[in-house]
Amino acid sequence: MEENGISKAIISRLPRYYRYLGELKEEGVERISSKELSIRMHVTASQIRHDLNHFGGFGQQGYGYNVENLYREIAKILGLNRKHHLIIIGAGNLGQALANYGNFESKGFLVEGLFDQNTELKGTNKKGIPIYGMEELEPFIRKNRVDIAVLAIPKSAAVVVAKRLTECGVRAIWNFAHTDLDLPKDVVVENVHLSESLMQLSYRMKKR
Repeated sequence: MEENGISKAIISRLPRYYRYLGELKEEGVERISSKELSIRMHVTASQIRHDLNHFGGFGQQGYGYNVENLYREIAKILGLNRKHHLIIIGAGNLGQALANYGNFESKGFLVEGLFDQNTELKGTNKKGIPIYGMEELEPFIRKNRVDIAVLAIPKSAAVVVAKRLTECGVRAIWNFAHTDLDLPKDVVVENVHLSESLMQLSYRMKKR
């Protein structure tokens, strides 16, 4: 599968490049060759050059990559040079754990509110983030900017809630529910299946 001519595999590697470049910045490294970066990341230098050439290359023959510049350019490609406003649907263990994750804000992802059907949670907050009742979902979206909705709810409720979100104009969903969502083509969905990731780990352990 490709997005705008760029393969999904390349897109999936960009956050990893961003993370390693961030570590290099913290270490005070100003420039790095594709070979040096390949040793750190355990991928081939040709793979790095191939991936980055899809976005303009950024390197110079005999010089390598300027770490600060490449870090900044990949941030732009990933859309991290602007703020994203999130809401989390589901204030259970997973939803609250996501709200607690401080690294979101450092990357420009701002959690504006949690929503849950548990009336006992309504009016409380988690780490300063207010928790609303599900009946407040549509009014909140109409009054506030919501770029991304996170589904941290059982799959039995996910389809209905996703439909409510898209009808309110939300066009990006981070889906932790164990179900596929049939949504309009202009809605971007990123599925996160934790159990599938664990099963892949189990497979790799078995093969070893």
